[in-house]
Amino acid sequence: MAEIPLYFVDLHDDLDDYGFEDYGPDRDSMRLTAFLDVPGQGNLPPLARLEKYAFSENVFNRQIIARGLNDILRDFSNSEEDFLTVMEIVVRLSEDAEPTVRTDLMEQIPPIAVFLQENRSNFPGVLADYLTPIVVRYLTDPNNQVRKSSQEVLLILLEQDLISQHDIENKVCPILLALSAPDSDDEYKAEAVNIICKLASVLNKGTVERLLLPRFCELCGDGKLFQVRKVCATNFGDICRAVGQEATEKFLIPKFLELCSDNVWGMRKACAECFMAVSYSASPEVRRAQLSPLFIRLISDPCRWVRQAAFQSLGPFISTFANPPRAGLYIGEDGPLSIRPPARGLDSDFTPGSPGTGSCGSTSSACSARPVCTEPDLPTEGTSAGTSNFLCRSSSRGMMGNSVEDSALAGAELTRLSPEASATLKLPERNDLPVNSHPGPGSWTCPESPEDVFNNFLYWRTPLPDISKDLEELLLSEAGPREEGCSRPEPVQNSCVARSEIQKVLDSLQEHVMDDPDVQDPSPASDNQMALSASSSQKELSVARILQSTDVIPQPLLDQYVSMTDPARAQTVDTDIAKHCAYSLPGVALTLGRRNWHCLKDTYETLASDVQWKVRRTLAFSIHELAAILGDQLTAADLVPIFNGFLKDLDEVRIGILKHLYDFLKLLHEDKRREYLYQLQEFVVTDNSRNWRFRYELAEQLILILELYNPHDVYDYLMHIALKLCADKVSEVRWISFKLVVAILQKFYSHSESALGLAFVHELIVRFRHCAKWVGRQAFAFICQAVVSEECIPADQFVEHLLPSLLSLVSDPVPNVRVLLARALRQTLLEKAYLRNAGNPHLEVIEETVLALQSDPDPDVSFFATLQPKRRSTADSRVLEERN
Repeated sequence: MAEIPLYFVDLHDDLDDYGFEDYGPDRDSMRLTAFLDVPGQGNLPPLARLEKYAFSENVFNRQIIARGLNDILRDFSNSEEDFLTVMEIVVRLSEDAEPTVRTDLMEQIPPIAVFLQENRSNFPGVLADYLTPIVVRYLTDPNNQVRKSSQEVLLILLEQDLISQHDIENKVCPILLALSAPDSDDEYKAEAVNIICKLASVLNKGTVERLLLPRFCELCGDGKLFQVRKVCATNFGDICRAVGQEATEKFLIPKFLELCSDNVWGMRKACAECFMAVSYSASPEVRRAQLSPLFIRLISDPCRWVRQAAFQSLGPFISTFANPPRAGLYIGEDGPLSIRPPARGLDSDFTPGSPGTGSCGSTSSACSARPVCTEPDLPTEGTSAGTSNFLCRSSSRGMMGNSVEDSALAGAELTRLSPEASATLKLPERNDLPVNSHPGPGSWTCPESPEDVFNNFLYWRTPLPDISKDLEELLLSEAGPREEGCSRPEPVQNSCVARSEIQKVLDSLQEHVMDDPDVQDPSPASDNQMALSASSSQKELSVARILQSTDVIPQPLLDQYVSMTDPARAQTVDTDIAKHCAYSLPGVALTLGRRNWHCLKDTYETLASDVQWKVRRTLAFSIHELAAILGDQLTAADLVPIFNGFLKDLDEVRIGILKHLYDFLKLLHEDKRREYLYQLQEFVVTDNSRNWRFRYELAEQLILILELYNPHDVYDYLMHIALKLCADKVSEVRWISFKLVVAILQKFYSHSESALGLAFVHELIVRFRHCAKWVGRQAFAFICQAVVSEECIPADQFVEHLLPSLLSLVSDPVPNVRVLLARALRQTLLEKAYLRNAGNPHLEVIEETVLALQSDPDPDVSFFATLQPKRRSTADSRVLEERN
C-alpha cells in the first residue's frame, strides 16, 4: 500500500487514490487516524483542521468526523479548553442538514456519555449541557431514521443512569408530553408514548404519578389512533408497577377495563399478555372482584388469538393469588422455591396475651364483619413444609377466599351449633393460641383438631343438593348468644331442610371421610385444641366441612385452568396449550396449597401422559418444585409414580428429571429414597451415545446425592457408576467424574469408614494405574492430585497406599501422563506441610522423582516439573489443557 500523503486536498478522494477503498470497516478509522497524524495543511492547527472537515461541503467528510467523535474527544481530553471547543463543534455538527450525518453523530453519543461519566470530575456538566439537548432535540427530527436513533440512544442513557433525574424531569419529560399531546402528529405520538412507558421504570414513583400518569391515562383512551392504545396496553403492567397499588386501582384499573373491551382484538390480546403484571399491582379485593371476571371474559373472547394469549397467562394470573410465606415457602432471589417456617406476625400485630384479640376491633366502624379463621400449618413432612395455612371461607359465598382476604369459616359456625353439639365443643383461650394461627382484630380463631387435616370429603366434588344456605340458616336460628359488640346478621326465614335430612346427608358421606388416608394421619394434638366427643365429633366436623371451602382462587379460573388439558382446546385455542398448562402448574399448586392438590391431581396425571414429549419435559423440569409444595406424603403417593415413568422416558424428558435429581430425592422419605439406588445406573445409558452432556449432568448430580445415602449404599451402588463414568469416551465427562471419585473418598473417610475407603483406593489402582490406555493412567495422576488437594484421605494412608503407585508413573512411555505427574508433584504434593517436613522419609523419593521429570526429554514435562506454583498463569493452564 502506498504511503499516506502528508496532506489531503479531499479526504474521500485521496484515500481512495491510495488504496483504502478495499479496507471495509477500517477505512473510516484509517482516514481519521491519517487526518489526526497529518502535520498540517497550510500550517493549520489540529482543531482548525477538525473544524474544516466537520463543515466541509463534502458530505462524506462530515460523516467521517461524526463517526469518529468518540476517538476525537478522547484525544483532546487532556486539555479542558480544547475539549470544550470540540464539544462546540459537535453541537454545530448536530445541526447538519444531511440526515446520515445526524444519525452517525447520534450513534456516537452513548460511548461518549460513558466516557464523560467515567471522567465526570474533569468534565462536570458536559453531558447535561451539550449532549442531552441534542438527544432531546432529535426526538422531533423530521427524519424518521434520526428519530429512531435518538429514541434508542435516550433509552440506553436512561437504562445506564447517565441522565440525571433533574434533566429527565425538566428536559426529557416536557418534550415527550408535547409530542404525546392530543393535537400532536400521530406518528410522533405513538413514538412518544413508547418512551413514556419505558421512562416510568427509571423515575421515582412520585414523578411518574405527577408528570406521566395523567398523560398515560389520556392516551389509553385515544380513539383516533389504535397504535397508541396498543402501546399503552402492551406496557400497562410496567406503569402499574411504577405507580404502585393505590394509583393503579384509582386511575389505571378503569382504563384497563376499557382496553380489555376494545374493539380491536390486538388490544385485548395485549391486555391478556400483561394481565399478571397488572394483577400483582392490585389488592386482593380488586384482583378477585374486578380482574377475575374480566379475565374470564378474555378467555371466552371470540378471537382465537385473544383466547390463546389469555390461556397462556391464566396460570401466571392464578399465581398472583398465592401467599407463599403463609404456606411456609418463599421464592429466593435466584428463583428457586425454598422452605422455611411461616413468618410470625404476618397478618396482624398479634402477640400472645395481647388484649383485644378474639373480639371486634375498636377501630371498625361496624362490627358486622364475618368471623375469620387462620388455619395452622399442616404437620411438617420430612424436609418439606406445610403449604396450606390459608384463610378459609364459607362455601355459601360463591367465590373462594384468598389467604390474605377477609373470609368466613365454618369453625365460627361451630360456635353456633345446637346445644348438644356445643356441649362437646371447647374453644381455646386466646392466650393459648399458636402464634401462626393468631387472629386479627375482629376475627375468631379455630385451631385445627387432629382429625382436621387434608381429606377428600373437604372437597367433595360429586354434585350434591345445594343446602349450604339452608344449613347456615338452620345453624343461625339455633345459635347461642353472640359476643358483645358484634352485630347479629339480619333475621333469616325458617329453614326448609329438616334436621333429619341433614343427618342423612352426613351419614351417607361418613364412609368417604373414613376412607381418606390423610384423615387418619397422626397429627400432634395439644391441650388448647378443641376436644370432640367420640359420639358426635365426626358429625359436627362434617357440618363444618360442608360449610367450609379452602379454595383461594375464584372457581371459574380453576375450571378454565383444568380444562386446558382438554383435547378440544388444542383445536380451538392453541396446539401448545397443554405445554402452557404444564409450565404454570407449580405456581397454581403453590397458590392452592397441598390441601387443594386434589383439584390438580387429575390434570397433572393427564399432562404427565401427554403424547407430546415437550409437555412431559416441562413437567419433568419442575417436579422437584411441586414436591416441595406437596410434602413427602403426597409426593410419595402422587408424584413418585410419575417420576418413575419419566425415568423411562425419552432423553429429552429424562434430562429434566436428572437436572434436579438431588432436589427431588432429598424431599423423599429415607426408605423411599433408597428404592432409587439401583435405578440411578439407568441414567448412564442414553438414547444417543453421543449425548455426553447427559452423563456429565449425572456426575454433577451424584456429587450432590452422596449426602443422601450412607457410606455402604454409596459403596454398593454409586461407586460403580462413578467408575464407569471415569472411563467415558468424552474427556469432559471423565474430568467431572474424577471429582465425583474424590467426593466418594471424602464420604467414606468423613464417616470413619476407612475399610470402604481402602477398598475403593485398591479399585482405583487396579482400574486406572494399571490401565492399558494412557488416559486411564493420566486419570490416576489427576485423582491423586485432587485427593491431596482436598485432603479427603489421611496423609499417612495416602503415602502408604497411593503414593508408590503415583511415583511409578515417572517411567510411563506417554508424555501426557508424565505431564500430569509433574503437575501433581510440583503444584500440589510438595506444597503440603506433611510432605515438606524434613524428617519425612517420603520427601526424598518425591524430590528425586521431580528431578527426573525436570530432565525429561519432553519440554512440557520438564516445564511443569520446574514451574513454581506461584508463577503459574492462565497460559500455563492452556498448555496443559492442550496436552490433555
